[in-house]
Order: sequence, then C-alpha cells, then structure tokens
Amino acid sequence: MPVRYGHLPVAVKVETMSPFENEIDYRHFMAAALDQASLALQAGEFPVGCVMVHQYKIIASGTRRGTISGSRNETDHAEILALREISKLETTPAPQEITAFCTLEPCLMCFGALLIAGIGEIVYAYEDVMGGGTHCDLNRLPPLYSDNPVSIVPGILRAESLALFKTFFSTPDCRYWNKSQLAKYTLDQ
Repeated sequence: MPVRYGHLPVAVKVETMSPFENEIDYRHFMAAALDQASLALQAGEFPVGCVMVHQYKIIASGTRRGTISGSRNETDHAEILALREISKLETTPAPQEITAFCTLEPCLMCFGALLIAGIGEIVYAYEDVMGGGTHCDLNRLPPLYSDNPVSIVPGILRAESLALFKTFFSTPDCRYWNKSQLAKYTLDQ
C-alpha cells in the first residue's frame, strides 16, 4: 500500500481503506492520467492530466488547457474539467466512492473543488512545491471543506510525471511558469 501523509491536520478525516487494494491498481490508473498529461504536452499545454475512477472504471478525464503562448487561463485545470464531465453523467456515482488520479498535486482551487464535490480519494504523481493545495490546514477552513473525509496518496508514478514536466520546462518557447519555483525545482532534479 502506498505511503499516506502522516502530517495531515487532526480534524481532517482520512479514510484508511481505499477501493484500490494495491499499488498496481494505483499505477494502472495513474498511467491513464499520464496519458492525458501527454496529450496536453503534445498540444503545447502544461502537462497535467486527471482521470476520475469509480468501481475500477474511468468515468471522467481532463487535461490542462489555456497555457499555450503564455496565456493565463487559470480555470481550465484538468481536475476541474474532469469534475465537469462527472456532472454530465446520466447517473452520478456517490462522490465518496470516486478516486481522482492527478499527475500533479492539485492546486488549492482544484483541491477545494474536489473536497466540495466530496471526492473520497486523491492520488497524485508529482508534488507541486509552488502551488500544491493538499497540505493546507483544513482545521482552519469552514465545514464545507473540513467535513469531507479524503484520503491523499502522493508519489504514484512520480518519475514519469516529472519527466513530462522536465520536457515542458526545457522547451525553448515555454512561457508558462517558465521562471517559477516549480520550474526550477523540476529542472534541478
């Protein structure tokens, strides 16, 4: 079983049982999220992908949009687009039974949206040292956020996600976050 954060605030309800029994399942679905991130990279976008899984099936996916040519569309994140797909399903599964697989640690906006949506588990590949939201102290947030139990599993296929970000930040015409803390952290590895 993957290592879970041991430093989450006490008031955060962390589910210890996952619908996925072993790391092979985590790796399988993270590979699908990495496929989404690769599509974003091929399109010149920031290489973030997300898949939402319910009962071992991908029910929604998203890729980061709005980063080409230095544009700053900061709402079309992979997680938000995947949540929109879930909202369009004929039958929406119980959110607590859904696992979000993200190639980059969700930012504060996406983490908040996943919490409000009631997503039960968040699995991510690469830590976002600049804007990752999963370390926020939910004890200090209103019940809308703090009352939703969530399990967070970091580092699944981290090296594969890191490789995508290294490619992105190494591209000469990269203008999106090219001089950021995340770019430096990524390229220094």
